[in-house]
Amino acid sequence: MLFTMISLLALYWVAGGMGGIKRIRGSRSLSQNEDRPGLLKAGEQVQIRLQIQPPRFMPLPYIIVREHLQRHNGDSWIFEDSLVPHFNKDSILTYQTPPLERGKYVFSGTECHSEDIFGLMKHKGVFETGGEFRILPRTVFIPNWQLHSRNSRLAGPETAVSMSRRETTQINGVRDYIYGDRISRIHWNATAKTGAWKSKEFEHESLPKTILVLDAHTLSYTQPSQFELAVSTAASLLEYGSRERISMGLCTLGKTVRAFAPAEGYLERQQMLHHLVDIHADGYGGYKEKLEGKRQYFPSGAFFILISPLTDDKMLGIMRWAKSRHMTPYQIHTGIPGQTVYRQGSLKTVLQERGMKGVTVSSLSDLPAALGGGRI
Repeated sequence: MLFTMISLLALYWVAGGMGGIKRIRGSRSLSQNEDRPGLLKAGEQVQIRLQIQPPRFMPLPYIIVREHLQRHNGDSWIFEDSLVPHFNKDSILTYQTPPLERGKYVFSGTECHSEDIFGLMKHKGVFETGGEFRILPRTVFIPNWQLHSRNSRLAGPETAVSMSRRETTQINGVRDYIYGDRISRIHWNATAKTGAWKSKEFEHESLPKTILVLDAHTLSYTQPSQFELAVSTAASLLEYGSRERISMGLCTLGKTVRAFAPAEGYLERQQMLHHLVDIHADGYGGYKEKLEGKRQYFPSGAFFILISPLTDDKMLGIMRWAKSRHMTPYQIHTGIPGQTVYRQGSLKTVLQERGMKGVTVSSLSDLPAALGGGRI
């Protein structure tokens, strides 16, 4: 009887070590925002739902689950919890991350630890479920931008197209009826075919193309928060351009220069936003040389928006290069809290002496007021 008991225990331990917790499987899913499905922004928390399939034939008293989440810059988080597996039934583990900043996040293998029913032998299993998600940069709503106002004085003589956003007589499609639309605007054929009220969508008179130039040089930023402010500023302006149907492009002056041609389409705008997700301030070298290498993305007559903390000759060199290409230069200076008044006065003086314009912001909440749309 003793030999039989020892044999059964040895068989149990061998089976537990060879095929118990090591045969565990699972799947992972992320929470979805009902208002913006599949779209996560900086500052939001992500709810993770982990479905675990423990081995059916091997009883386990408990399972300790350890998850590893890694950000693109090397930051990592470990989430650990325990559960009691159900016989013949999957176990569900739900946990929530802390507020996450912009970046690309990847899950590594999920570790599972357990013991035998006597607490004598410990076993470990790892399963891969994949899992990667992206957090878009933090943004702020911009109600209005004086640069694109019809009566703005910021546009230089190079601007050759109308600053108006009036509608033309050219039909650009069909949209749902909005209460207050005139009878003449109703699209009767589309209404009859669909059974719902439809209105004509007209094209708007075009505004000058706008190019956002993000300074991503290492030596330009004294604090990491300054670069995050610059990235959030660029993302907020991209959202503003999408909402106002402004043809807007992006150029990032980092270690690798990346440029996007001005466009109004949703897919092009999403490409620009996703490019800002994992960008670093890792650039070096001359600015003019990098801009010259991408000069085909800078059309004549466009607005040249420099987003940078520079206030020295390098900044003036960039602005002069834009004027030499017949563009209207404009700087959004990302300052440090406590230096806003000094920097803004100095920046205005330097730019006004050369017939240029610019604003200074020290936090993202200051951006709407600085651009002329009121403080949020």
